[in-house]
Amino acid sequence: MPERLQPVNIAVIGAEIAIVWSDGRESYLPLQKVREACPCAACCGEPDALGRVVTPEVRHAATSFELRGWQFVGGYALQLTWGDGHSTGLYSYPYLRRLAEG
Repeated sequence: MPERLQPVNIAVIGAEIAIVWSDGRESYLPLQKVREACPCAACCGEPDALGRVVTPEVRHAATSFELRGWQFVGGYALQLTWGDGHSTGLYSYPYLRRLAEG
């Protein structure tokens, strides 16, 4: 069974979040890119009763791109806390890796 991908070290360096992964690779993601890619329902929308996705209008302030902290969720995601108080997005490890590679 392959080893589960997970961060072994995380740091904010300037305007980027740096992640060292369990497979030895390193990712450097611009904080603005990560915040704008927040996967939560408040940012991306969610399906209504008929399956239509209602997409909210998201506005960002300067503090929206300041990463204030993070928590590990289970063994699969990071919950990031931003300077504007937003913290509902759960960034799965594969999702973060795709953001870094894309």
